[in-house]
Amino acid sequence: MRRPVYLAAAAALAVAALPLAAGVGSSPAHATGMSYDQLSKVQQRLLSGSSALALQSDDASSSNPSFDPTYTPRGNGDKGCQDNVASNIKVNANCLNITDPDLAGRGQANNETSIAYDPNNTQVMLASANDYRRGDGGCYTSYSGDGGRTWQDSTPPTSFTRGQVANVVNFGASREYWQGGGDTSVAFDTKGNAYLSCQLIQRGRPTTNNPDSSSALVVYRSTQNGGASWNFPGRYVRASADVAGTGVSPFLDKQLMTVDNHVGSPYQDRIYVSWSEFAANGSVFIYEAYSADYGEHFSPPHLVSVNNPTLCVQTFGVGTVAATGENSNCNENQYSQPFTGPDGNLYIVYSNFNNAISAGINDSGDDAGAAGANAAAPAPASPADNRNQMLLSKSVDGGNTFLPPVKVSDYYDLPDCATYQNGQDLGRACVPEKNATSNSVFRAVNYPSGAVDPTNPNKVVVTFGSYINQHSNEANGCVPTGFSPVTGQDLYTGVKVPGACNNDILVSVSSDKGTTFTGSTLDPRVMPVATTDPGQATTDQWWQWIDFTKNGKLATSYYDRQYGTDEATGFSDVSLSGSNDTVNFGVLRVTSSSMPPPTQFGGVFLGDYTGMIAPSNANPLWMDTRTPELFICPGTATAGSAPQLCTASAPNAAVANDQELRTANVAVPGS
Repeated sequence: MRRPVYLAAAAALAVAALPLAAGVGSSPAHATGMSYDQLSKVQQRLLSGSSALALQSDDASSSNPSFDPTYTPRGNGDKGCQDNVASNIKVNANCLNITDPDLAGRGQANNETSIAYDPNNTQVMLASANDYRRGDGGCYTSYSGDGGRTWQDSTPPTSFTRGQVANVVNFGASREYWQGGGDTSVAFDTKGNAYLSCQLIQRGRPTTNNPDSSSALVVYRSTQNGGASWNFPGRYVRASADVAGTGVSPFLDKQLMTVDNHVGSPYQDRIYVSWSEFAANGSVFIYEAYSADYGEHFSPPHLVSVNNPTLCVQTFGVGTVAATGENSNCNENQYSQPFTGPDGNLYIVYSNFNNAISAGINDSGDDAGAAGANAAAPAPASPADNRNQMLLSKSVDGGNTFLPPVKVSDYYDLPDCATYQNGQDLGRACVPEKNATSNSVFRAVNYPSGAVDPTNPNKVVVTFGSYINQHSNEANGCVPTGFSPVTGQDLYTGVKVPGACNNDILVSVSSDKGTTFTGSTLDPRVMPVATTDPGQATTDQWWQWIDFTKNGKLATSYYDRQYGTDEATGFSDVSLSGSNDTVNFGVLRVTSSSMPPPTQFGGVFLGDYTGMIAPSNANPLWMDTRTPELFICPGTATAGSAPQLCTASAPNAAVANDQELRTANVAVPGS
C-alpha cells in the first residue's frame, strides 16, 4: 500500500530543514517549519489538499508548471455573479473577486463543503466551505431558513484567537493571528445551536517572511440563529504552537465534527471532533476530543486509531507512540469522520495504511526507520496488489476511550496522476479522463463516510470509493500493478482505456453496532455498490457523502461521469443514489448540466470532499465549475476608458472557471 500524504514530517525533519522546492530559491539559513518537500511519500499521499496547498508555494503557476501565467483574457464580458443554474441553487451569496491569471483561485474558489440542518426545524440549514474570497483560504458559512431554496452568507471571526490558554496552548503573546483556514464542517445540537469546526494555519517560510507554522483546530458556536452570527473567539479543540517554525511540533489536519443531536441519548448535545496529527517522527494518528458544555471547553485528546495487531501489521517511520502515551501500530491514517447513533455510541471511520500490502512500498530514504520497518514486515500476498483498508473505531463512553478498530473493508485508491496525466500533479492521485488529453488533474482520494440508521441503531453503514470493484477489475482490463517508484501512488493497467478502470462507491453494512461489517471479509471485486445505473458500470464516481432520512432511507451523493461525454472529456456531474435496504439502489442525476474540469489553482485542487443531508428530501452540496472566471481585459484600463472584464482560456479547459457552491433539493430515489 502506499502511505498517506500527511503533514507529519519524517524523523529527520525534526533535526534539519531540507532544501526548498525547485524554483523557490536557495535554502534560507533560517528554519522553514513543515515544508511539503520534507515529507515522506506516505505523508505526502495522506496530506489533505488544502494543507498541501498551504505548504506549497502561494501561486498556481509554481504548484503546476504547465499553468501559463502569461495567457491573456479574451472574449466578451460575462456576468460576474451567476445565480442558480436551472434547479441547481447557488449557496455562496458573495460575488467572486477578480484576480490576476497567475493567481487563479485566490479570491474566487470555494471547496470542501459541509451542510447540516436543525433537527427542530428542517427548513433551517447551514453550509460551510473553504472560501478564498480574501485571497487565502478561510472558513466561511451560508445559512438558509427556507429549506435551502435561498441562502445568505455569514463570516466567522477567524482572524485571531487567544494566544495563551492555560493547559491548552501558549503562542507567546496574547493573540495568535492566522493566515489561512479550511477543512470545515458544521452541525446542530438539539437546542438549536449551530457549530462550525475550522482548521487554522500559519504558512511559515518561504511563502511568508514569518517563520510561524502553528496550526489549530477551533470550534465556533452560533447561538440559536442558525449560523447568521458566531461567537468570538472560537474555542480550541487542539492547538500546536510552532512560532519559530522548527517543524518539530505536530501539524493538525483534516478535522471533522459531529454533534450527538439524538434526544434521549446519554451524551445528548455532546460535540465531537476527530482529526489527523502529523508528527515529526513520521506517524499520523487519529485523535478525538469532545465538549460537554456546548463548545465552551474541550476535553484532552483521545487516541482513536488504537492498536490492533491483526489489522495493523506494517508501520512507517519511527513513531508508534501516540501523543497520549499509548503504543499503536495503526500509525498511518487519514480522512476520519465521526458520527453517532441514537443510543449514544460514537463511531469514527478512517483510511488506514498499515495493512500487510504496505510492505511492498519502497520508501527508503524518505523517513528514518522506514527501511527497518519494511524489513521486519511480512511479505505482501502479491507485490502488484495495492489495496488499503477502511477502519472503524467505536466509543461507548462518550468519546473517552475507544475499542480496537475493526475492518470495514479493503479498498483500492485512485491512480497516480503523474503516470497517466502527462506528469501533472506529481505525488497525487486523480481521476483521469479516458482520452489522450490530460485535463482532469485535480487531487482526489477515496475516503469513508458513515451513518447510523435512525430507525435501527444496530445498523451502521459506511460508503467509500474503490478503483477495483465489481465493475472495474481484471475481467475488463483493469489490473493493479503496485505503486509508482517515484510517488508511491497506485498503478493500474487500463486507466486511460474506455470501459476498463473506473471508480465505484462501495457499501459496507454492520448489523451489530459496528462490531462486524459485510465488507470485513469480502473482496472489493464482489462488494455491493451504490452506483448501479448501467452507465456507471464503465464510468467514474467519487467523493460521496451519506445520510439517512428520518424514515431510514439511505441517501448517497457523489460526483459522476456517466452522463454525455464526461468520461472522455473530464467533465463531471453530481448524482444521488437511494435505497431502503442498502442493497437495491435507485439513481438520480442532480446537476442540470455537466461541469468542466476545474482550472483554479492550476487545475490541481478542487477540494477533498463534499457534503449532503437528507432530512426528508436530499440536499447535496458540491463544488461547481460552470461559472466562467473573469479577468481584466488587457489594455482596457486607460486614462480614457474604464477596465472591462473578459474570460480566458486555461491549459486544461477552453474557458477558465470559478469554483462556486451549489445545492439542490431532490427526492431520494429508490424503492
